[in-house]
Amino acid sequence: MLKLLGASLIILAGTLSGMQLGGYLAHRPLQIRQLRTGFTLLETEIIYGSRPLPEALASISRRLTGSGALLFSRTAEMLAQEPEWPVSECWHSAVQQVWPKTALKGPEKEIVLQLGSVLGQSDREDQRKHIRLACANLEHEEASARDNQQRYEKMCRSLGVLSGILLVILLY
Repeated sequence: MLKLLGASLIILAGTLSGMQLGGYLAHRPLQIRQLRTGFTLLETEIIYGSRPLPEALASISRRLTGSGALLFSRTAEMLAQEPEWPVSECWHSAVQQVWPKTALKGPEKEIVLQLGSVLGQSDREDQRKHIRLACANLEHEEASARDNQQRYEKMCRSLGVLSGILLVILLY
């Protein structure tokens, strides 16, 4: 009876780890899309809005969901709390705090940090160009993430179950 319970727990652990890895692959394209949406909203706020950047970022965070909203809200909070800090420093700090809670990888982080380093430092048209470049780069990363999801998500889930079964066979 104990062997059966142990075997069931091992298979369950393998299954859950496969599901978690598959979920990670599924969340990445969604989170990239959220960032692109946030950047598009930021472009609209910069070009057509006349609000200060902390208010614009807070407004964007209310319109988004997930990790994208968290990035914009954390940056807005930091800008409001520390008005003497440059925008790039607040953005970088917010990225460092939010990134571990996401399924995003290094290339997306680099794109987001590059955009943050130029925010608030030039005229509106230059800001628009940088935001559009970031959106184009994120679009490329999203396509790559979707391809990886289609290719590997089901495999990861299956391998989780199969690795649990294999471990049970090897142990018993």
